[in-house]
Amino acid sequence: EVQLEESGGGVVEAGGSLRLSCAASGSTFGDYTIGWWRQAPGKEREGVSCLSYPDGNTWYSDSVKGRFTISSDNAKDTLYLQMDSLEPEDTAVYYCVALKPPLCKANAAMYDFWGQGTQVTVSS
Repeated sequence: EVQLEESGGGVVEAGGSLRLSCAASGSTFGDYTIGWWRQAPGKEREGVSCLSYPDGNTWYSDSVKGRFTISSDNAKDTLYLQMDSLEPEDTAVYYCVALKPPLCKANAAMYDFWGQGTQVTVSS
């Protein structure tokens, strides 16, 4: 079992950047398909990005494609989400997620492990 802890959220103006981090413990991080989901107030959880194991393929939602970049440092058991050109619509709680490999899933219920979340607020 893996434990996940996010950090790096905050308040930023539209057009700005943030980098989220997710530190993993309790298991070998590199053995999981990992990703980011988010939930805005009054909305359902939404998949943002995913990094599949072992092939390393990446997936991005259409709403963030070209602006966000997912990466991992397996030596540090840390997952990152670089968020550029942020928009007010990106305001949400961002969650780090993991599931047994290999495929990313479109259903939040398929992810076995979730962090507590980190708040990202983008002001206009």
